[in-house]
This record gives sequence, C-alpha cells and structure tokens, in this order.
Amino acid sequence: MKDQTPPTDALINAADEVKIRQNLVRVALGHAPADTRLRVGRMLDVHSRMWLTDQEIILSGRRIAYVGPAGSYPGTVAHDVHEPDLMAVPGFGEVHKHIESSHVTPEWEAALVLPHGNTWTCEASHEFSNVDGPNNLAFWFAARLAGSPQKIFPLPGSAVPPTAYEWGGGYFGYDEQHSFMADNLMVAGLDEVMDWPAVWNPENPSYERLWGMIEATFQHRGVVEGHAAGIKDLPTISAFAAAGLASDHEAWTSEEVLDKLRRGLFMELRPHSVQDMIKGLLEAGLSDWSQFALTTDDRSCSDTLKLGATDHNVRLAIQAGLAPEIAIQMVTINPARHMRLTPWVGSIAPGRFGDIVLLDDLESLSIRKVWADGELVAEAGKYLKPVPKIDWPDWATRTVNIQREMTADDFAIPAEPGRETMTAALLRPFHWHDAFIEMELPVVDGQVQRDADRNVTKFAIVDRFSGAGKTSRMFWLGTGPKTPDTALACSMGHDKHNIWVVGSSDAAMAQAVNALREIQGGWALVRGGAVVATVRYEVGGLMTCRAPAELDAEMQALYAEGAKIEWMYEPTFSPRWFPGFPERLAFATLTCAPWRWVLVAPSERAPEGFVNVATGQTHPIIW
Repeated sequence: MKDQTPPTDALINAADEVKIRQNLVRVALGHAPADTRLRVGRMLDVHSRMWLTDQEIILSGRRIAYVGPAGSYPGTVAHDVHEPDLMAVPGFGEVHKHIESSHVTPEWEAALVLPHGNTWTCEASHEFSNVDGPNNLAFWFAARLAGSPQKIFPLPGSAVPPTAYEWGGGYFGYDEQHSFMADNLMVAGLDEVMDWPAVWNPENPSYERLWGMIEATFQHRGVVEGHAAGIKDLPTISAFAAAGLASDHEAWTSEEVLDKLRRGLFMELRPHSVQDMIKGLLEAGLSDWSQFALTTDDRSCSDTLKLGATDHNVRLAIQAGLAPEIAIQMVTINPARHMRLTPWVGSIAPGRFGDIVLLDDLESLSIRKVWADGELVAEAGKYLKPVPKIDWPDWATRTVNIQREMTADDFAIPAEPGRETMTAALLRPFHWHDAFIEMELPVVDGQVQRDADRNVTKFAIVDRFSGAGKTSRMFWLGTGPKTPDTALACSMGHDKHNIWVVGSSDAAMAQAVNALREIQGGWALVRGGAVVATVRYEVGGLMTCRAPAELDAEMQALYAEGAKIEWMYEPTFSPRWFPGFPERLAFATLTCAPWRWVLVAPSERAPEGFVNVATGQTHPIIW
C-alpha cells in the first residue's frame, strides 16, 4: 500500500520532495486542482533575461506548478489573483549572509526582510555555531518549522573554532560536516573558509580539521565558500582556487575582482564597495555577469530599517550603471546556481517555491507586494503574517557561562618588581602587520598603566564558555574611552564571540563584563561607576527575540550615552576607522586572514592570548 502521509516542505528532504513533485506533475497537467492563479502584467524570466507579458503563475501549496501565458493553464484553480499593473521577479536570495548580524532571531529577521523581497538566505553559519555548535542546525531550522516563510539554507561554519588558538562553544571537523550534509538537503555546503594559513600550510594545527571539512563537503557535492581577504597576488589567488574554495566576497577593487574572476572564483559583491567595482568592471568591458552575486554579509536591523535589505544592494548596482535585469539576476538565479539550489529557488519556474516579488517600478526597484511559499506575505513595506512565537531553550539563551564575579584584578597587568616602566606590546584595530607595536609604559603601584595622552588604553577578551572567565588583556592604541572610569563590553566579538571589553579603568571593565553576565549577552556601557546603557542579546549572546524596532530603540539609547564619552582614535592608521562610539571593535577581534597578531582568550597554545595566527608565534604582553 502506498504511503498516504502528506508531504511537508518546510524543510527539504528527499522522501517528501518526491511526493511533492509527484503532486506538482499532476497539477501542472491539469489532473489535480491548483490552489492559486497569480496573473501578472509582466514577468522576468531570469534564465533568458527576457520580459514576458500577461503571464499566469499556478501555485500548489508552497510551490509553483505551472508558468505560461494567461489562459494557457489546462486545470482548475481555487483562487484567482490578477495584478495587471505589476511586474513579477523571483524572490531575492542572499548568497552569503550572517543573519546573526541583524541581532534579531531568524523569525524576526524574516519579518524584517521579507517586505524587501528577501525570501531566501544562505546563512553563513559560523557565528551561532561558535556559540553552540551541537545545536546549530536546530537553531536555523526552528523558525521555518514554526511557520516562517523565509527559507534558510545553512552552511556550517569552517571557522569553528576560527583558529587552532581558540576554543569553546563548538568544534566542526570531517565527522560533523559529513553528518550535516547527509542529514538535510537544506545544507548547501561549507561556510567561508577563512583560515588561509591553515589551508596552505600542512604544519598549521588546523590543517587536518579544515581539509576534513572540505573533503566531507566534496563527498556530498556541496559548495565550499571562500574568504580571500588580503589575497591579491596571482600565485596565492591561484592556490586559493586550486584548493576548491569556490568564491570570494572580500575584494575591494575592480582589478582585484577581475584577477579572481579569471581564476574561476564566483564573486560576491558587498554594498560598501559595489558601486565603485561595478563602474570599474563596466569600464573594463565586462559583459558576462553570470559569475556575480550581490551579498549583504553583515547588516544590523537598525541599518536594515534605514537602508533596506537585499533590495538596497540591487538599487546600488542599478545606480552604478548595471541593467536592472542583470542586477536582479545577481540576487536570484546567479546565487541559486552557484549554491546548487536551482530546484527550489532563484526563478519563477515549476517546482520552485512560490516566492515572487511584485514591482510597480523597475528602475527604482519599487516593491509593491511580496509572495513567499505561495501566498502574499507583505504589501507596501508591511509584513502581513504573524511572527511565530518561539520559546528558545536554555541552550540558546544561557550562553554566557561565567560562574563568578569579575573583579578589577582580572584586568590588571602586574609589572616586574622594582620597575618604573615596562615595554608593552600594543595592537590597534585592524592591525594587519607582521610586527606588533612596542611602547614604553609607566608603572604605578606595581601595575603597568594606560597612557591616555598617547591614546593607549586597555583591551581584554573574557572567555564566556568554560565558566571560569579566563581573561587575556593587553594595551591597545587608538581605541576605547579616554573619559575616566569608563568601559564598553560586548558579547559579539567575531568570530569566536567571547566577550571583549575596552576601558579606562580596570574596575569599569569588570563592571561592564558583569553586566553582560547578568543579561546573558549584548552591550554594556559603564561610566563613573554606573551601568549607563545596556542592549540585550539574550539568544546566543548575538541576537534578541524581539521586534527590530524595540532593539533599535535600545541601540539608539546606547549611542546617545556613547556620545557623552570622549573616545580615542588614530586618524592616520586606517581609513575605515573613525572617531566616536567604537562599534567596529566587534570586528577587530577577528583572527582570519589577513590578521597576524591578535588577542584571544587564554588557550593551551597561547596562554596569555597574544598570538600570531599566521605563524603560531606567541609573545609576552609586557617585558
């Protein structure tokens, strides 16, 4: 007897997929009734980049069963919707995005971006996976299973941990990746391989782990995403491509893009440089854009509320001179092909999910309505469905594990007895140099001191996974508060996401970390002995289960308090670093290429936390 269990496609699995497609065949032929006919004035066929007039899209459940000229469908439908004045394009996809960087949980992020046309996302999953690797896929599938119409295709993180000098929260190697790829068709591949020294150097302690993940991905015909920051010379680009790393989203100039494109890399262009790159590529005569996608990568919900989502990226590309149809291909069929997801997303075609963006103006990419999973989900910028209520379990909401009160002594740097000064190793944000900075600093009451007059402050990393609150600390240049008794702490510190804290006094640093311990992650700002602002990221220490507007209000209050503080900065060392609230310190804790010297939580290979991740060399922080 045939299995009569009704199939579900909230998540894609092979057994249910066969049942779904068997039904779609009958609907397409008119042998079974369809649910909805959506008739539109024009429709973009992204496969040919041609506009078709007066088309009907036949929907069955969450999927498209038939597409053709109006009146050509041979079957019956339960509901008719006619939009003669609107243009249909496929639902927009993100080829590479960290949903965690929105700082709201996936069900809330979906409600935020669906009105902007973003119906599917390839989640670059090494943020939450570094916090809780064992529950990573359960986390990303929870919103979909609860009813969210956005499709999330997770790519488990290669950077779990980011380097061999970091630990805690998760560990992914061959066995884990093999299981991820085998268990669910939604898993598209391996997230951006960032530890380039571990890929090319067999003596690197992460070499076997990374190549094991790459092997498991190849075995399941998945995509190995790349991260080629700082890789610009042709031999290294060639080695990167030869390793099987299929893409890069870190290029900054059109010349760099062409060098990588010509070595076979799929190029993912980010908003901060996309207009200059597109203009340069057009001037260079590029005509084939099939190896390109537009990608958001990281964007907070506050910025999405102001700028938009994937639609913002498309508008930037159009403004740079790209034809709207090509720009739309770069967020639909191109990323779907690259990620080998074309059976489900990327075009308005039979078998795909019923994800359709209805435009009332092409040049401005004005979105009137958005359909997802075969139904209308957004209109005039408003999300129409209820946001699923998810009671996130303790494994998601109890991730700041520090089983003691932090004290000022945790951040003190004792001097050698009898010394009046000591030499200190210094870093500054985005210090991509082979050598660290050295500076002579004063000793007072047996402790090495900051020097505000020379823009020297103290920076620390506190482990939030072991319970012990292990702390590494050192001096940094050109960042943090100059205002006395002030500290800023955050549990979002790419990519290991331990707590980082910067401050003008050790007591304020301890107070800020303790505040995060209480609220289970987020931001904490201390001034004059008081916690003057907090922002709660109670899910993974990275996100909050709240409406984006509520989170944005907390962020604006944090910025307002931050504006009352004098912040150090060095205007000469980086064009990307600006005075004011140092939010970008959340990215200054990265350990991937092109970083060399970094500060990580104390580990067996780096007891003080100060290590060159390219060579494995360690060094005292004072001498």
